[in-house]
Amino acid sequence: MKTILTIAGSDSCGGAGIQADIKAISALGGYACSAITALTAQNTMGVALSEGVSPLMLRSQIEAVFDDLNVDAVKTGMLFDTPQIETVADCLEKYRPKFVVVDPVMISTSGSRLITEQAIETVKKRIFPLASVITPNISEAETLTGMKITCLDDMLSAARALQAEGCSVVIVKGGHLKDEKGASTDLLLDSDGTAHYEHSPWVESKNTHGTGCTFSSALATLLAQGADMPLAFAKAKEYIYNAIVAGKNLNIGHGHGPVHHFYKQQNLS
Repeated sequence: MKTILTIAGSDSCGGAGIQADIKAISALGGYACSAITALTAQNTMGVALSEGVSPLMLRSQIEAVFDDLNVDAVKTGMLFDTPQIETVADCLEKYRPKFVVVDPVMISTSGSRLITEQAIETVKKRIFPLASVITPNISEAETLTGMKITCLDDMLSAARALQAEGCSVVIVKGGHLKDEKGASTDLLLDSDGTAHYEHSPWVESKNTHGTGCTFSSALATLLAQGADMPLAFAKAKEYIYNAIVAGKNLNIGHGHGPVHHFYKQQNLS
């Protein structure tokens, strides 16, 4: 069993953050461990309050995991502020895990801003060069590049711009962009400049809380289990699509509810 460390914030309603990460990793057969960056008071309707842990506490969690467990992959999510980002970068440089999946979490599904402009620049400078792959969604890719993304060509241009800034592999998630064929398309720009596209039918659902966390954790798990980048990308896309479909009728909360991480296990029961 492969071990995946998620470094991310805690979601009190369980749909996103480390809760989503642990569910996705477990559903795909990995062993999940965590280092919590922040506590959030949130539900399906929004984030009421968030508080970051100290850099010392964050470093201690990461070191405790690496000093005992054989970590096969790391996934980073919400990094609360610049001191935390510096701490995570220092730890990644120290331990050099084989795979580092960076989900540059900036805005929650409900629209709440989760990170400062200064922190964004520090992520680009310190974290991106250490990443095996980064997985921004449309709005995050726009924030990172200053570009407006309205079509697949724009997604590719943004991915190339991010690659030019030092990101080896870039995945731009197109779940917020419905194309002319009624599909949702994600783009993988591989390290050799090859573009791969994965399409799925558009799903009308309000239950999309934690989709980005879930996708990036699935990707980290699949890479740790031996899939190459294009295959891991395709399988992670398939997993999140099926989780959204299986969860569209879940009645959890009054806002953006969660996806169904354990749809495979439910289908077996």
